[in-house]
Amino acid sequence: MSYDCSFLEDLSIDGTVSFEPSALNNHATDWLTEATGEGVTPDAVVWPESTADVSTILSAANERDVPVTPYAAGTSLEGNPVPLFKGISMDMTKMNAVLEVRPDDFQIDVEPGVMGNVINEAVEEHGMFFPPMPSSADLSTIGGMIVNDASGKKTVKYGEVADWVLELEVVLADGSVVELGSNAVKTSSGYNLKDLIVGSEGTLGVVTRSTLELEGLPEQIKGGRAVFESMDDAVAAVFDTVRSGVDTAKIELIDSLAAEMANDYLDAGLPDGSMIFFEFHANHGIDEEIEFFRSVIESHGVVEFETSSDERMDELWRARDDLAFAVQQYDPDLSPRHPGDVTVPISKYPEIIRFAKDLADEREILFPCFGHAGDGNVHYTALVDPDDEEMIHTAEEIYDAVVERALEYGGTATGEHGIGMGKRRFLEAEHGEIGVEMMRKIKAAFDPNDVLNPGKVFPETDEDGVRVRLSDD
Repeated sequence: MSYDCSFLEDLSIDGTVSFEPSALNNHATDWLTEATGEGVTPDAVVWPESTADVSTILSAANERDVPVTPYAAGTSLEGNPVPLFKGISMDMTKMNAVLEVRPDDFQIDVEPGVMGNVINEAVEEHGMFFPPMPSSADLSTIGGMIVNDASGKKTVKYGEVADWVLELEVVLADGSVVELGSNAVKTSSGYNLKDLIVGSEGTLGVVTRSTLELEGLPEQIKGGRAVFESMDDAVAAVFDTVRSGVDTAKIELIDSLAAEMANDYLDAGLPDGSMIFFEFHANHGIDEEIEFFRSVIESHGVVEFETSSDERMDELWRARDDLAFAVQQYDPDLSPRHPGDVTVPISKYPEIIRFAKDLADEREILFPCFGHAGDGNVHYTALVDPDDEEMIHTAEEIYDAVVERALEYGGTATGEHGIGMGKRRFLEAEHGEIGVEMMRKIKAAFDPNDVLNPGKVFPETDEDGVRVRLSDD
């Protein structure tokens, strides 16, 4: 059904409202649903410019039972910002100010629409950076990173976004404003409500300000790549690296198919084979740590080992950084289908990679694997003919099988992308019936009318296709 959102024009806000078809269409999809054609067009788009705007909009929408779906850069991969039940798409990108940098406290205050690269630019002059940035930092906002609990290539050393969020200002579904957390680097005061918002995908509240912790820039940075005789050797080398306590800042896997795609897209000159890309951060002794790393992996069929600390390092990493685009452009007749991001305990990392590759080879599906290997995270996608229903079905079967095997290994269905629309059916398998029921009760407490981003996270929406007002249970 559609909703009458004309009331937005009568609200006293500084932001703008649009009912134009072009604006509505631009907020109907994210990267996943644009590729699969599963987007949903909202009834209105609103761009708030302040916390007061967000509060006014949510209060009015809640009173009228109109769904509101927060929207940031639209770069998510599980349909997280798609307005599944239409209503209002709330675009947060005009709230994009860096509010304050406090270098003495290693902290920065920002609005949710600030792009990731802007944060690092704002603090670089103070010799600092925000460590847990995802690979898409130049394309995504800090608000989106927080509500997806994003992470990236440096997670193996620095952790995920949740580990660096100190305080949040959040507008709840009824328009009330609450501050969660504090500027202190630790607290044991009461329930940790801040961390309920982190990773909640816009279903519990709308973040309007965040205080982030920063880190000093390392004095020494060196990176490189190691090429192996086989994928199994590369994956075993990753496991040994982590198990041995090597202090890597990044350690990324690229299988031979992904390397071929990078060469095709960038003319990257990558050798034929599976490889790991690595980077080290230190204030002293970086060469000794790299030698330790090399001694750990040398028994795993290393055929090439290269390190650099200059422009060559940027060239090496470009092949990894642009891999998502390389996969998309590899074959004009094939399209990526539902990118995956399971994470498993590091001891199971070799097994999940081998399982995924063997299954794809058996079903004759192109299936590049790459990702943040140091924390057990693998990214993968099947390339399919979008007009071949049987091929699409096969790809989805492989996708499901990899997720199910990751859960069997004690892992998670999603290391970074969130549940959104695409992984709702795995929620109970991962968290159990009681765990999901607890989540439902939390959602009902924060948003009893199911106004905020309805249709996401909870599996019953997937089954019934209707808004689930959890407070009615």
